[in-house]
Amino acid sequence: MSLNATSSSPRRLSLLDKLISNADQALRTLVPGAASEHRPSPAQQRPHAELNDEEKRHAAGLMRINHTGEVCAQALYQGQALTAKLPEVRDAMEEAAREEVDHLVWCEKRIHELGSHTSRLNPLFYGLSFGIGAVAGKISDKVSLGFVAATEEQVCRHLSAHMTSLPTQDEKSKAVLLQMLEDEAKHATTALDAGGARFPLPVKLAMTGLSKVMTKTTYRI
Repeated sequence: MSLNATSSSPRRLSLLDKLISNADQALRTLVPGAASEHRPSPAQQRPHAELNDEEKRHAAGLMRINHTGEVCAQALYQGQALTAKLPEVRDAMEEAAREEVDHLVWCEKRIHELGSHTSRLNPLFYGLSFGIGAVAGKISDKVSLGFVAATEEQVCRHLSAHMTSLPTQDEKSKAVLLQMLEDEAKHATTALDAGGARFPLPVKLAMTGLSKVMTKTTYRI
C-alpha cells in the first residue's frame, strides 16, 4: 500500500506528495479487488454452511454495511494523516489505516462469496469521511484522536449487533466480524491513550445519526 511509502520515507513529503499518495489510496480502497490483505481472512478456518436466498441477502447486506464502514475508516484516517500536526499522530493514523485494510478485504471477499456486491455509494461516503478527517486533524490532534475513538466505539456497537443478527449458521461472516471487533476496540483504546479527547454526548448522538443514514442506505445499495 502507498501508506508504507509515506511512513518509511526518509524525507518530509510535500503537500503535493501527500495528495498523490491519498489519491492512490482512494483508488485502492474504492476499486474492487485493488487492496491486499496483510492477514488471512478468519473466514477461511470456518466451515461452509448452506444459506437460503433470504439468508444470503441479509448476510450480504450486513457485510456491505461493514465494508462501507471500512471505506469510511480508510478515508477518515487518510484525511487526518494529511492535516495532523505531530508526526507520531500521523504515524498512528497510517498504522491504523493499514490494519483496517484487512477488514476492507475480508468484508469484500465475504460479500462476493454471498453472491452480492459492495455499496455503489462508497465513493460518496469516502469523500465525506475524508473531509471530516481532514477538518478534525486541522483543528487539533487531540480532537482528531478523539474522533477516532468515538468512531471506533460506534463501529464496535454495530459489529456486536450484526453478529447477533446474522444467520445462525453463517460462521464465516461471524468470524470476520469477531476479529474486526477485537481490532476496532484496540484502535479506540489506543486513540484515547494517545491523548484523544472524550467527546460529549451531543456530539456522539450526532455521529450516531449520521451512521444510521449510512447503514440504512448501504444495506441494499
